[in-house]
Amino acid sequence: MCFHHSEYTFTTAAVDNLKVWKCPEGTFLRNISGHNGIVNAVAVNEDDVLASCGDNGSLYMWDWKSGYNFQQLVSKPQPGSISSEAGIFAAKFDRSSMRLITAECDKSIKMWKEDENATPETHPIDPNFRVAFDSQRF
Repeated sequence: MCFHHSEYTFTTAAVDNLKVWKCPEGTFLRNISGHNGIVNAVAVNEDDVLASCGDNGSLYMWDWKSGYNFQQLVSKPQPGSISSEAGIFAAKFDRSSMRLITAECDKSIKMWKEDENATPETHPIDPNFRVAFDSQRF
């Protein structure tokens, strides 16, 4: 679970998707779907980038407002670890919001930085993407 830095909202992780809630009542706002795996940790930075980290070592980057998944990464376990130790258990952006720090099942701590060479051409945004608001309450 993580709180948004400027909105009065928070997100939680579930097996099938991420859920965004409004405080203080805990009103459900929307689902962010697409992370294939059990999500253990979520973090959001000052630029409205939401990171979700999975039990299988997957790391997805989302746009907070639209829910668009613009990047998918996979963490590699340390040499000597078994494949089941690929999970990411915790994630937090540093104060600069430029680096994501993850704590992983293989007892490692990893730092991820944004791709300085990323351009709209190398990381295109799907023009047909639309936010899907579920009518489902939970």
